[in-house]
Amino acid sequence: MTTFDTSIPPTASPEAEFISLSHLNPSTELEPIPSRGIDLTYFRRYVRSLEEGGYDYTLLPYGSGTADSFVTASAVGQLTERIKPIVALRPNTTFPTVGAQKLATLDQLTEGRAVVHIISGGNDAEQARQGDYLPKAKRYARTSEYVDLLRRSWTEPAPFSHDGEFYKFDEFGPGFAPYAGSIPISIGGQSDEAFAVGGAKADIFSFWGEPLADLRSEIDRVHQLARDAGRTTLPRIWVTFRPIIAQTDELAWRKAHEYVKLVEANFSRYTGKPQNVGSQRALDFANRSDLYDRALWTRTAAVTNAAGASTALVGSPETVAAAILDYIDQGASLVSIRGYDTLADAVDYGRYVLPLVRQELAHRKTTGQRGRLQAEHLGNYAPEYGEFATAVRS
Repeated sequence: MTTFDTSIPPTASPEAEFISLSHLNPSTELEPIPSRGIDLTYFRRYVRSLEEGGYDYTLLPYGSGTADSFVTASAVGQLTERIKPIVALRPNTTFPTVGAQKLATLDQLTEGRAVVHIISGGNDAEQARQGDYLPKAKRYARTSEYVDLLRRSWTEPAPFSHDGEFYKFDEFGPGFAPYAGSIPISIGGQSDEAFAVGGAKADIFSFWGEPLADLRSEIDRVHQLARDAGRTTLPRIWVTFRPIIAQTDELAWRKAHEYVKLVEANFSRYTGKPQNVGSQRALDFANRSDLYDRALWTRTAAVTNAAGASTALVGSPETVAAAILDYIDQGASLVSIRGYDTLADAVDYGRYVLPLVRQELAHRKTTGQRGRLQAEHLGNYAPEYGEFATAVRS
């Protein structure tokens, strides 16, 4: 990057909202604590830090061995005034009319803040733990039917029956209504089936952090599928990163390599080729290069076998904020950032990263041009950054 164009790219989102993942206890990938329980004091503190830090949403994850996402989302709704809880939901675990009822109840309790992220399921063994033996392609077909039934359950004015490929019921409804209108539905994934369902039906489509050009082509793909389905409102784009920040780029790289040694030790049990396409893509990027664009680091994906969102943004708050703006310029309007030192990182992002991004977006809205943050904090576009990244690897 030798020159900087102050004009706002035509693909840029004019606004961005921030997401974090809620953690229920102090266990981290840096220092795991053997526990499946909820540390209520910690959970309250964590959620309060998100509200105070200016986040807009928090994701309540779901797995066969985790706390229930509906219950934890309801707790978040009562512990906060503004944060929007995102319920991770697997269609195999909750019948669609019941899921619609639960989500509408959460939406009423939070006065319109509920969001749902539907997980079709990327791992056969994990799905089987709760009795789901559908093959992956069928799981996305089930998600498609599920989305339709959620929306019908929220809006049908009279009882209706359904006899589909995966669900059947008689004379349901009228269902319990959301607070106002509908509830945003998010879908993620990198398979052809995920794109087909998400493009046609999702309000939000979710990606893990990828190199800028690759992500842009994926955004184009999902938006074209939406247009092909006759949609005039395109899905919002959600992208997830694991930033590692410090006062300077050099100090951030020292922290990053300390982190990755600890994470690698704790993830040594994850081997073999992942089933889901998103993890396969993340590992392919990691095999090709450790560093992409301004600040994207893939080593964290490599050492975890891409078990979940794991690509990092490394640098000073200014460099990481500039890198986030690069993705906003590609069309992302929902940015999920969560750290490896979970609570401390969430606080630091709220203090040092979110304000920089919002300041730049406000500048753009006022002036119609990009500010200087991306021009002045070049990260990997300047030679010294790469020297910092490699100087401490041994």
